[in-house]
Amino acid sequence: MSEAVSHLRANSYAWGRLSALGASVAALTCVVDQASKFWLLYDFGLADRGRFALMPFVDLVLTWNTGISYGLFPQHGPIGEWALFAFKVAAVIFLWAWLARATWRLTAAALGLIIGGAIGNAIDRLHWPGVMDFVLFHIETASFEFRWYVFNFADVAIVAGVLVLLYESLLGGAAKAP
Repeated sequence: MSEAVSHLRANSYAWGRLSALGASVAALTCVVDQASKFWLLYDFGLADRGRFALMPFVDLVLTWNTGISYGLFPQHGPIGEWALFAFKVAAVIFLWAWLARATWRLTAAALGLIIGGAIGNAIDRLHWPGVMDFVLFHIETASFEFRWYVFNFADVAIVAGVLVLLYESLLGGAAKAP
């Protein structure tokens, strides 16, 4: 009987050997993302402060991203907003199925980062006018100016997770989608 259960679990798209690790990383990522946003908005008062320099090349600035990454495809109506939300839900379901079949801890942690970041940004869409972004990386000289897009902790987690999956796939790791 236990062999049959092990076989079902190994082939499950709902829960796998490393799902608890990935779920823990996702939950921690989402909590840190939401906590940072609430702290910056309500305790730090970023909306009232305007642009706040952290370092010569990093500022805090409040923006509401109504689109997807890099502000592409901005949505200003409920149909588009719900479509983006539905897309995020579908992405999280796909990533969860991948997590359930993960065989390496690093893969599970990377998928947890991506899932947690996606959920954190999706939560923003439910209670704010868009995703709250607040970190601006920039380089300015007398003859050159570079500004990266404004991002948040969830974005950092998503990019870190994707980079880990790319690293694993390029070096023959286990980062294979189901």
